Amino acid sequence: MDDSAGHLKKFQKELSTGTVSLVLLAVLGQSRQPLYGYQIAKRLEELGEGVLAGKQSALYPVLRNLEASGLLASEVEPSVSGPPRRYYRVTKFGREVLREWVAAWEATRDSVDRVLQGELR
Repeated sequence: MDDSAGHLKKFQKELSTGTVSLVLLAVLGQSRQPLYGYQIAKRLEELGEGVLAGKQSALYPVLRNLEASGLLASEVEPSVSGPPRRYYRVTKFGREVLREWVAAWEATRDSVDRVLQGELR
């Protein structure tokens, strides 16, 4: 791997780390019903056009942290085709936090876009 590719990979990892909670909360906030890990991963892959796709196993620690913070709730249901599945849904508090995070993301994105486009004020 050349130096440029290494820097890009590191940058992409840092971006992903900073946004994964936001996109997980958004995917669950947009869903009409609770979702389990694989469904969440597939939605991220589809909606993010592959850019947000990652290792499915990496989602579970973030989901657990969001649940521990009161932003998500979950319940385990039996599965006909395998082990029981844990289904996640956004809590009322999670929806409030999601609105705040989206506003913060949009402000940050807009500021970065202005800098990248040379529109410093």
